[in-house]
Amino acid sequence: MHKDGEEIHIDEIEASGGEKSGHMRWVLGVGLLIAVVAMSLAWIVPALG
Repeated sequence: MHKDGEEIHIDEIEASGGEKSGHMRWVLGVGLLIAVVAMSLAWIVPALG
């Protein structure tokens, strides 16, 4: 990070503040899949009975 007059310039690593490994994408995808299956079961099972 450096200051150029009144402007503050931050590089990409400092701005992101985290890692870019892609693990969070898998966590979100699996969570979404579980939510879709659970909501589908909650809708389908009562409709069968």
